[in-house]
Amino acid sequence: MARRPYLEEHEENDRWLVSYADFITLLFAFFVVMYAVSSIEEKKLNLVSKGINEALGQPSSVKKESAAPLASELLQLQTIERQRILSAQIETTQMRSMADALAEKLAPLLRQGQVRLSKTARGLRIEINASILFAPAEASLNTQSLMAIQSIAEVLAPHANPIEIEGYTDDQAISTAEFPSNWELSAARASRVVRRLTDFGINENRMRAIGYAANLPVTSNLTVQGRLRNRRVEILILSI
Repeated sequence: MARRPYLEEHEENDRWLVSYADFITLLFAFFVVMYAVSSIEEKKLNLVSKGINEALGQPSSVKKESAAPLASELLQLQTIERQRILSAQIETTQMRSMADALAEKLAPLLRQGQVRLSKTARGLRIEINASILFAPAEASLNTQSLMAIQSIAEVLAPHANPIEIEGYTDDQAISTAEFPSNWELSAARASRVVRRLTDFGINENRMRAIGYAANLPVTSNLTVQGRLRNRRVEILILSI
């Protein structure tokens, strides 16, 4: 009797599809949950959770209490963000108001080019040419400068913004008994402006004086006009 031929049993190579399908299902469920959470809608979250439980063969009952803490936390974050945006809008309005008031009080000096007013990423900048504040190689404020500094103080005093006063010189070397270099001169000039602003009502804890010497020029030092421009004091009203 002839023997029946042996049929080799084929190995099933597609069993991985079952595990892969389960993985894709769980991954899809995860992204659906993330989308539902971002919407901050409790009803939608409950419906999505119910659908996932049914797809996974679990009881479809979802406790309403489980979604409440999450929704509350998300609403709190949303409230904080709204408050942050509102604070930023108030700050922008206050800075614009200060800029308008300064422009009005310093109008003659602005027209003459002795004072420049600009908005920067850090806040509001007032650039004052040193020629209307100090005599050459000196750090004592002259009489003409007091009215300008008082006008600035009247605008800034009611606000709480921190203030930086920066002194700058040109690149011409200086060596006197009082100021051995431009570093001492620029720092002394910034300090004198701080002192006067304090006298006119600005809390000294809001301010700090910085001397930059000939560093950070705004134009070339190769001309007389350029060096005149670089000899300056800048008052920076920082955004809060």
